[in-house]
Formats: sequence, C-alpha cells, structure tokens
Amino acid sequence: MRKARITAIMCLAAGFVMTPAIAQNRTKSLDVKGLDQTISPKQDFYHHVNSKWQKEHPLTAEYSRYGQFNILNDSSENRVQRIVMGLAATNPAKGTDAFKIATIYEQGMDSVRRNREGAAPIQKKLAKIENAKANEMTDLYRWMQRYEASPLMSVGPMEDLADSHVYAMYVGGGGLGLGDRDYYLMKDKRHKEVLNAYVKLIETEMGLAGYSKKDAKRIAKNVVKIETELADSVWTKEQSRNIPAMYNPRTMSQIEEMYPNLPIRGMIEDLGIAVPETVIVTELNTVKQADNMMKSLTDREKKDFYLWKIVAGASPYLSDDFANASFEFNKVMSGVQQQRPRWKKALATVEGVMGEGIGRLYVEQYFPESSKQYMVGLVENLRKALGKHIMNLPWMTDDTKYEAMKKLNSITVKIGYPDQWKDYSLLEIDPALSYYENMDKAGEWAVQRQLEKWGKPVDRSEWGMTPQTINAYYNPMFNEIVFPAGILQAPFYDPESSDAENYGGIGVVIGHELTHGFDDQGRNFDANGNMTNWWTEEDAAAFADKTKGLGAQFDEIEVLPGLHANGTYTMGENIADQGGLRVAYTAFLDSQKKKGVDVESESAKIEGLTPAQVFYMNFANLWANNIRDEEIRNLTTADPHSLGVNRVNVSLRNIEPFMKAFGIQQGDAMYRPAEEMVIIW
Repeated sequence: MRKARITAIMCLAAGFVMTPAIAQNRTKSLDVKGLDQTISPKQDFYHHVNSKWQKEHPLTAEYSRYGQFNILNDSSENRVQRIVMGLAATNPAKGTDAFKIATIYEQGMDSVRRNREGAAPIQKKLAKIENAKANEMTDLYRWMQRYEASPLMSVGPMEDLADSHVYAMYVGGGGLGLGDRDYYLMKDKRHKEVLNAYVKLIETEMGLAGYSKKDAKRIAKNVVKIETELADSVWTKEQSRNIPAMYNPRTMSQIEEMYPNLPIRGMIEDLGIAVPETVIVTELNTVKQADNMMKSLTDREKKDFYLWKIVAGASPYLSDDFANASFEFNKVMSGVQQQRPRWKKALATVEGVMGEGIGRLYVEQYFPESSKQYMVGLVENLRKALGKHIMNLPWMTDDTKYEAMKKLNSITVKIGYPDQWKDYSLLEIDPALSYYENMDKAGEWAVQRQLEKWGKPVDRSEWGMTPQTINAYYNPMFNEIVFPAGILQAPFYDPESSDAENYGGIGVVIGHELTHGFDDQGRNFDANGNMTNWWTEEDAAAFADKTKGLGAQFDEIEVLPGLHANGTYTMGENIADQGGLRVAYTAFLDSQKKKGVDVESESAKIEGLTPAQVFYMNFANLWANNIRDEEIRNLTTADPHSLGVNRVNVSLRNIEPFMKAFGIQQGDAMYRPAEEMVIIW
C-alpha cells in the first residue's frame, strides 16, 4: 500500500501570483531590455520574450530543464536549508520537531555511514522474501501490499468520488516501475533505450544488494516480463482522463468473484479497517490482469518482483553506489548530466517527511500577511471575471450556466499556508537507526495517519502541498484552489511590479486554477466536489466539440522530429491555460477601468509598452526555460502539461485581445483567423 497506494485525484498545475502595484512607469518582473528585437512578436512570441533569457541561463549539468520555476525553487531550497541548519545549530531536544528535522537532514548528509552500511538495512526484508515457502506466498503478498509497495495492484481508502465528504475503499492498478505503459509496449528507438537502461538499473542495484550477476539478470528479466504484462492492460494516457470510467462500485462478494486469485478481503483487513460492503474499482481490466498473473506467475517470478520493489524503494536511502546507479538511469531518461548536490537530496527527503513542519517556519520568515490578504481580494476579482465569461458563453444553455455559477461561487480558496498545521508528535526518528530504517518508519507513520481517517468525515482543511512549494493546484473533490506561499514571488507576483505584470503573472495562474474546475476532468464534479453530471446533453456535446478542436491545435505541433504533442493528454492544462489568460485579462481590464487607465493607450505605456502588451509578455516570461531533447521526449510521454513554448504560442493564438495588442494580422505566424479560434471559457 505504501509506495503505490491510490492518491486523491488532483489537477496540479503551474501557479502564479499578484499584488497592489505601486510603480506603473516601469516593469520589475519583466525585463524589457531582455526582449529579443531580432524576433518579431508577430512571428514567435515566446522567443521574442524569452530568447535572450535562454541564452543567459544555459543548462548546467545538474538540470534536464531549467526555467523560472527552477529559479524560484533554488531560492526556496536555500531558504529551507537555512531553516534546517538553524534548527540543527540549536541542539534541539530529542522528540521535538526540530530534532526530527535535523536528524533526517544529518542522516541524508552522512554518506560515510551509509556507504559503510551498504545494503545491510534491507537484508532482513530481502531474506523474508527469499525464505517464504510455497504455502506462505499469499501472506507474503499481503505483507508487501501493507508495508512495502503495491506489487501488482493497489488497495486503499480515498475520498468517495460520488460523495467527497466520506472515504471509500478503492482497488486499482499499480506496479509499473517506469510509470507509463508506452515504455514497455512501444518498440521505437527511444522507448527501447529507456527500457534497456531500466534493465541495467535493476541488474546493477540487485548486484549491490548482494545478488550474483546471474541472479541479478534473472531478476531483471522477470521484473520486465511482469511489468510488461501489466502494462498491456493499463489505460492509455488519453483513457486515463476519463474520470467517470474510474468509478466502478462493486460489492465485496462481487469483488471476490471477479478476482478470485487476489486476497483483496485480507488486504483490507491488514489495513486495520472493517471490510466495507462496497469497494470501488478504478481500472477493471488492469486489476483483472493482476488477478490472472497471481495465478500464472511462478513463486520465483513473484519473489524476484517483490525483491526489486524493496530495493527500488530503498535505493535513495542506501549507499552512494545505489544513487550512482539511479543517476545513470536518469541520464538516459531525462538527459541530466550531473547529480543534484547531496544537500539538495537530503533536503528533499526532509521536506517529503516533515514539509509542513518546515513550512511553518518558512511562512513566519518569508511570507507577509499582507500578501495573503491581497491575494484574497485578487481571487475574488478573478472569480467575478470568470462569472462574466460563463454568463456570456454563446454555446452554453442557461440551465448549465446556473450550475456552473453555483460551482464557481462555491470554490474554496486557500492561500499561503494551512490554518491548522500537521501534527508530527507520533512520528519517531531515531539517530541510532539507519537512514533507511527511519524513512521506513516515516512511511509507515504516513500510511497509518491516512488509515486513521477511515470512518471519519473528510478533513477539507488539509493541504496537498507544503507552503514553500513553487506551484498551485485545483482539487475537484474539495472544489478548492490552493496557492502556497512559495509561488507568491516575482515574476508571478511582486508588490512593486505593475498591475499588468501581476495580472499577467499570478492573475493568469489564479484564472488557470479556477478554470480547472471546468476543464475536461473538473467539469465532472459539482459545487460540493461530488462526481455528478450537471450538464445538459446539448452543452456536453458542444464542450466536447470545442475540446476536440483545441486538442487538434496541439496535436499538429512537432516538438521534435517525428514526435508530436499530445493534445488529448494535455487537454486539461491547455483548457486552463487559455481560460486563465482570458479571465485574467478581463479582471485586469476591470481593475484598470476603476483607475481610469486605458491599457492600450500611449499615455499609459510602461517603458515603451502598453499595459496590454506587458500583460501578455509577463505571461510568456513565466515559461522561459531551456530543456534537453531527452526531457522533451520524457515530458511528452508522461506530463499532462504542454511544453512551455506551446503553452505560450499555441494558447495565445486563440486570444483576440492579444492579436490586437501586437497588431498581428493575416500572414503573421502568430495569426489565427477568428473562425478557427477555439474559445471554451
């Protein structure tokens, strides 16, 4: 359950920020001198804004992609490191949060001890698997599911899609080490390279765990065989966007009849939960494949698969040899040329375990209450703007508009940090234990914390990100938008930036997250966060037709020779990008009208640019980045977000005010005829 348990469905997206601007005669977040005047905004807007930035920020060996988000993340990491080092310097008392944070970080930095221990911390678990007798294989599988990883499928509680105020028990897929099915099933050169690198990783790390070269090869062969069989039943990326298809309630008696070889009842009992009458299956075929494999696989094949899951999960907390092997794989997967510094990896572990413990100190030092209060007002401006768009939609009927407005007005807003911080008092961290053993205990603590929620109302005050995270998200089952403190910085938001920059930055992000409530997935949920069809058939058909057109615009983009963007898989983010741009611009216009500012006038220019132009330029500025070809391929396969250049150029070609702001006309590369524009929200 631990490593692959079902998690809440959540549309994560990039976030942005905003504040009361005090300087209208200059830009701060946007460097006007950095615009590339050799590239016309009418031909390639993204590179007009970002080409010089790209030249000034070449990729270093540590990164497969580096952009504005990375700059902010680097800043956040440095802040967090100072917090952690400061806690360690106080010699905190054992058992305190400060002690736990400092201990985790120190163990992450102690390579001498980890290299001395090697794979010793996992030997008892490996021996448990190897020594299991034929009549103990079912119990072994249940142990793996409960305490280690979900080897073939997953079982666990999550908010009920149809009634998000209560928890339901879910059964779903799991077990793919490479994540995406295409790495196993596609036979082109790129996918073969990744799969071969995966085989090498397994062989190397199993050797480090104490297995002979012959045994390591056998284990790798069996792992790839099993994961390929699983992949053959896994949904495609496009199918995975169909949320209603994931909701398949079955009685426990039906479950046992459908999947006689999987000990699902026992797996639920192992969680310490009374077996419910109804269980929800997310991928019927995938679970059936797992059931078939439980019968067809030999005990040796199962053991080899379990062994790898133990080693793969433990690898980040063992000796440097394991880290080096993982890095060699990552070089093939993403093109990165250098490992992250040890302190960054140690810090990431601390944040993964006690992120809110650090976040509490982070907001005290780096997040003024004024920013939170201003964001509250700004969100309401964007909410009103989206309401205008909904009410003026020519393709939506009044009945559906009514339900859409009810949902919009019910969206909860969380800004900066949680109102109630996570309690870490029951988390045990012992310096006498190995790094891996402490992380193993931390994982069990996290699972137990989730299981204790069973039978209780869903706590909607919880956050899915830490305050220091450079991101934002919309959660359809809570019908909420969340903006952590970390993203409320330039170029997303700065109190000294112009209104145009801030609305083009955090304003677009807010609009983006609001629009996620009405994208191809979010639209399946109502004002209460329950999966309900509140659309008329006519409106649903009109929406589907428009999304098809938007998907086609992205499908035609060739991101690398022979590789096209996937407009269906990236649909939700593309809808939100376009919606965020349109809604934020409306809110921007409304705010400037109150100030008597014409955003297109000569008199309102900021460093030679109209406020309208600055708005769109700072939006493009957010997506400045450099990226390796390997990472382009990786993201196109596995990321539901479009590449930065397409988030800008393709999205903006559907925005008529953008065309007007830059005088874009027929014959210009950025031009799209009005009749071909796709306007959803």
